[in-house]
Amino acid sequence: MASATDYTSLITSEHSSKPKFAAMVAAVAQCFADQINVMQSIPAAFDLDTAVGVQLDAVGLWAGITRQLKLPLNVYFSLDTVNLGFDQGSWQGPFDPSSGLVSLDDATFRTLIRAKIAANSWDGTVPGAAAAYANLFVGSSSHIFIQDNSDMTMTVGISGAIPSAVLRALISGGYLHLKPEGVRVNYYFVASANNTPLFGFDVNNQYIGG
Repeated sequence: MASATDYTSLITSEHSSKPKFAAMVAAVAQCFADQINVMQSIPAAFDLDTAVGVQLDAVGLWAGITRQLKLPLNVYFSLDTVNLGFDQGSWQGPFDPSSGLVSLDDATFRTLIRAKIAANSWDGTVPGAAAAYANLFVGSSSHIFIQDNSDMTMTVGISGAIPSAVLRALISGGYLHLKPEGVRVNYYFVASANNTPLFGFDVNNQYIGG
């Protein structure tokens, strides 16, 4: 980091013994040192891996997405709702509306931005869409796949670890809209049991198992 001593250390021997002169140079130089430090901190402040708050909001806008949701997500913890029990639903915060989650936290928003960046460079293929979707599950044991039904529809399936309620709602809500024009996404399958493949005949892999 820059500091005023970077400048005061350059004072020649003729003036280095003059405390008032050194103090004047330090006072003038400090504003430049502060400016350098601010400029050097900007890349990290707006880096996708480290940005938080309004800086992360700005990164999201560059990618073309915001943390504010079009419709409230019903993802709050509930004992009487399937897939919203312990370790599945999100706890309602003190300022969250009772109608549902309307703004994403930094961690979830950062994940969605990564997926949106991948979607922005999508090549229109099914493997490309699957790779973009996979950004939502980096570091998890969830596996996503896409099936072309050859009837202008496509099916999105998620096997392995059951994603969080927020991620499931984001996918099914179309916040990562990866489909060819005119093609309808008809189902979003999620395994009924954690860390298991989806049920299917004559297939046995990480996605589908009999």
